[in-house]
Amino acid sequence: MKQILTHIGNVPIYRNFVEDLPYNPVLKPLLAQKRKAGILSEVLFWKQVRAKTFHNIDFDRQRIIGNYIVDFYVKALGLVVEIQKTDKENKQIHEGINRTFLESLGLKVFHISDFDVRNNIFLVLRDLEDFIITNFGDHPVKN
Repeated sequence: MKQILTHIGNVPIYRNFVEDLPYNPVLKPLLAQKRKAGILSEVLFWKQVRAKTFHNIDFDRQRIIGNYIVDFYVKALGLVVEIQKTDKENKQIHEGINRTFLESLGLKVFHISDFDVRNNIFLVLRDLEDFIITNFGDHPVKN
């Protein structure tokens, strides 16, 4: 039986915990370094979702999964949130490889742009709500 994590509007959101994710301990020293870097878009997003302030959902910041450090991770949903820092071609290729790997583990990946986080965080949060409802929600029956 599915376990409800929270509700967004009147839509129940169900847990999707993904077990046994790979972890590369060599990356652990980079976590503190990434947090201290203070990337503005990450800080702005974190202020909106930390301490279960976004629909009572627990977000982790800077989580190691395999050989990657993802920007944000929701363990209860198996959801990765990545902020695209640039639009350069090499970055897009890397993110495509990253996304393919993460999805192969059963995770869902939500990409948002640095520009959108900096300039319209409320639109980003609404898009995240829609993504969560689509991927983890039980849509109410419409008459």
